[in-house]
Amino acid sequence: MAGLPTITGFRRSPDGGRGLARDLRVRWALEEAGQPYAVELLDFAELKSPRHLARNPFGQIPTYAAEGLVLFESGAILWHLGQEHPVLLPTGPEARARAVTWMFAALNTVEPPIFEFSLARVLERERPWFAERQEMLAARIRAVLGRLADRLGQGVWLEAGFSAGDLLMVSVLRRLGGTGIVEDWPNLANYVARGEARPAFQRALAAQRAEAARA
Repeated sequence: MAGLPTITGFRRSPDGGRGLARDLRVRWALEEAGQPYAVELLDFAELKSPRHLARNPFGQIPTYAAEGLVLFESGAILWHLGQEHPVLLPTGPEARARAVTWMFAALNTVEPPIFEFSLARVLERERPWFAERQEMLAARIRAVLGRLADRLGQGVWLEAGFSAGDLLMVSVLRRLGGTGIVEDWPNLANYVARGEARPAFQRALAAQRAEAARA
């Protein structure tokens, strides 16, 4: 659609429709902002095409393009969107700085052991070290989540109101769905459920699933 921001996503997502591909984060942010957008779906072969590598040199999704600006990395895209939409990043400088801190925490501290744990469950299940490695990674995750749960306490969101920090943190924690790990901390489980209940999240997830069904 001419004139609309365009994001890229998987034509056939490896997550099987669970909404774990990182384009969902950008979709969710755009839905929160009330910003219409277009989506270009790519096969795995197209990720390595010269056209896509010009958008993302690492051949990944999502990318974001609007008015000549092309971005990659979901965190960077959300930071950019937050400059224009206060629902994603508050306008006060101190509140905004705290929200950005949570964005970095989600991507740099919480996500790496979770992603490694999830990837190992797919790629290393038949390896002799699988059980030991899973136990080690689960222990790392629990150490991080324990501190996150303590900080969240009985709060609704990580700071005074919902922000891109919460959007990314909920997106990361959703990767643990079905493992029972998040449920060890009821406040974190409820936190994820609140994020998933937001109408903007529901719209983003429905759109992603509908596109996957048509592919």
